[in-house]
Amino acid sequence: MANHKSSIKRIRQTAARRLRNRYYAKTARNAVRNLRKMTNKEEAAVKLQKVSAMLDRLASKKAISKNKASNLKSKLAKYVAKLAA
Repeated sequence: MANHKSSIKRIRQTAARRLRNRYYAKTARNAVRNLRKMTNKEEAAVKLQKVSAMLDRLASKKAISKNKASNLKSKLAKYVAKLAA
């Protein structure tokens, strides 16, 4: 167990950040999953913008790596481009 006040506070902060990051990462995964289920190109294109912004936000806050965000955005853009109008 930690003995210093600063290390006790650091443990609290880490736990709070981990919970917050898990929530946002799970929300993003669900958004990606829902986008992959879409079949309408117009709706998917609108959703793609929102999901891309969400992934960029997560990458900037280091909840996911920037490479993972880029890879997901690339794959989703390819998927939306292939959809029939």
